[in-house]
Amino acid sequence: MHSLLARGNAVLAYTLSVLVTLTFACFLSTIMVDYRTATEMKTLKIEVKNLPEYGVSKKLNDLGHITFNLDTDILFFITINLFNWNVKQLFVYMTAEYETPTNELNQIILWDKIILRGENSNLHLKNMRTKYYFWDDGNGLRGNKNVTLTLSYNIIPNVGRLPIIGAIGSHTFSFPSQYTR
Repeated sequence: MHSLLARGNAVLAYTLSVLVTLTFACFLSTIMVDYRTATEMKTLKIEVKNLPEYGVSKKLNDLGHITFNLDTDILFFITINLFNWNVKQLFVYMTAEYETPTNELNQIILWDKIILRGENSNLHLKNMRTKYYFWDDGNGLRGNKNVTLTLSYNIIPNVGRLPIIGAIGSHTFSFPSQYTR
């Protein structure tokens, strides 16, 4: 006869085997889902200022101010619900990419939002200001003709990989050639 400890070990091992199998099945059922969605962005007000750097240094850097509209429906797209049973939450963020003479690629996160399961995920934002400062480490914003806004999101699943997904669509704008007072 088996002891109570041996029987408890067998039940626990079997239960863990079943849970691992179900978890792996959960992962496999959502690995091939295309989570991309269409988005529309538009800049309304674009300003650039030349301000001194915080701290002791008297170096002048460019600071951009943007007012934008963002329109995307993350919940439903192409008949697939983004919040399936393997998605806990989304981390949505808007980035700006541009090139300067000193840096080939500059990427700055300007706005972000965490969307939990059950929350309204329709993002129809009008006349929004950036959440974070749009600083450049020099004078690369004034007169820059190729600044691209993109929307991306990280999916936080119950189980599986943590994908970074870029939304379909972007918006390109240019900063004015004169500083705003």
